[in-house]
Amino acid sequence: MNWQPDTALNAGTSTELGQDRAHSARMYDYFLGGKTNYLVDRAAAETVLRLLPAAGTAARVNRAFMHRSVRCLARLGVRQFIDLGVGMPMSPNLHDVAQRAAPGCRVVYVDNDPIVMVYADALLGGTAEGETCCVQAEVTDPAAVIDAVRSEGVIDFEEPVALSMHALLEYVTGDREPYRIVRRLIQEMPSGSYLSLSHATGDFAPDAMKAVVDVYTQTGTSAQVRTRAEVLRFFSELDLIDPGLVVAHRWRPEPASGPSLVTDRQVSLYAGVARKSSVL
Repeated sequence: MNWQPDTALNAGTSTELGQDRAHSARMYDYFLGGKTNYLVDRAAAETVLRLLPAAGTAARVNRAFMHRSVRCLARLGVRQFIDLGVGMPMSPNLHDVAQRAAPGCRVVYVDNDPIVMVYADALLGGTAEGETCCVQAEVTDPAAVIDAVRSEGVIDFEEPVALSMHALLEYVTGDREPYRIVRRLIQEMPSGSYLSLSHATGDFAPDAMKAVVDVYTQTGTSAQVRTRAEVLRFFSELDLIDPGLVVAHRWRPEPASGPSLVTDRQVSLYAGVARKSSVL
């Protein structure tokens, strides 16, 4: 897979592509040690790190949770994944993990950032038996998300689907009805489908997390951390699988799967996977 960012980036101005302001996906890439970010992203991320030094650790824990949850779902027989808010490609991506566990897995990546689309070729590889694609859509318009996914013909909505929403909903504030969005998306999935979700919280470091939210707001990205009870509400009418909703590093830990000698305060991120067992 060859990336050709210079050619693609020349297709639009920096303003059109959002390079003139910090973006949460590129800040997350910086926290993970990636290279697909810009000076404005690095400056905002460094401000966050001064307020919350463990932000990079939390990002790695979140990434490791994604890997574990995908492997778990593949072992449970899920062969279709929709990854919302994919962010910048960084191997191993979701399809790498899923297709390593089951080569026939099909994956659709969804993001609203045009620069993610620029780098989308890095998400289009995989096994000969499986299939991957990337579509641009805004999570706050769930009907448009479903239409965009359906248009690719990769996902069969008559068969179970895993919907991944990792470190995404903290950027959907209450006035944009995040619970309605999740419910609407889940309604499109057949019984036997799953929701895998992680979400930042201020339960363990309220003052620091409030300051971090302020940084994102000042850079033009709305953000909202939530309590455990508020995160749990996203799983309403779904059946959480063991161990339920827990701090992300405690969700089915595996050897060499992300940071392990960390505290709940350092992670400040809840994670869970739940099954849809009936029509909503």
